[in-house]
Amino acid sequence: MATEEKGMQAIKLLAILVAASAEVFADGAARRIVVSLADRKIALIEDGRVVKIYPIAVGKTSTPSPSGSFHIVSRVVKPTWYQPGKVVGPGPANPLGTRWMGLGYKGYGIHGTNRPRSIGKAASHGCIRMRNQDVEDLFERVDVGDPVELVTEPSAEIAAALEDSETSSGGGQ
Repeated sequence: MATEEKGMQAIKLLAILVAASAEVFADGAARRIVVSLADRKIALIEDGRVVKIYPIAVGKTSTPSPSGSFHIVSRVVKPTWYQPGKVVGPGPANPLGTRWMGLGYKGYGIHGTNRPRSIGKAASHGCIRMRNQDVEDLFERVDVGDPVELVTEPSAEIAAALEDSETSSGGGQ
């Protein structure tokens, strides 16, 4: 009988964990990031509503940003930049700026910059580049596991929000 009881307790525990996980993932799905590569903007969406839009730089023609579905796998304050034969620690010379949010795609992420004039252009090696103050704001609003969509053509909802942001900011770049 003790073995049966332990088995039932294990099943009950498993059921509770599955239910709790479903709630956690459902809550996480309420927030997402949509990157419009064509518009060079990021939209932060919570509960189906566009909360904030940020201008970005995307990959150059020779090193384009990928498109597809990703998620945030890491968050780093004051990242170190690595390139074969060169390492740049945190500070004003660091090309990653003040924050790094790694995407589930090797070497690609959303990060700050030491070249703010590149924002609005196709200028990176494929990453999504933001002004440091913008990446710091976004960094505080998102978590590891949040979905990130990099799209070449935004949905009608996102396109309308991006259009509204240009109108309200006077065309903004």
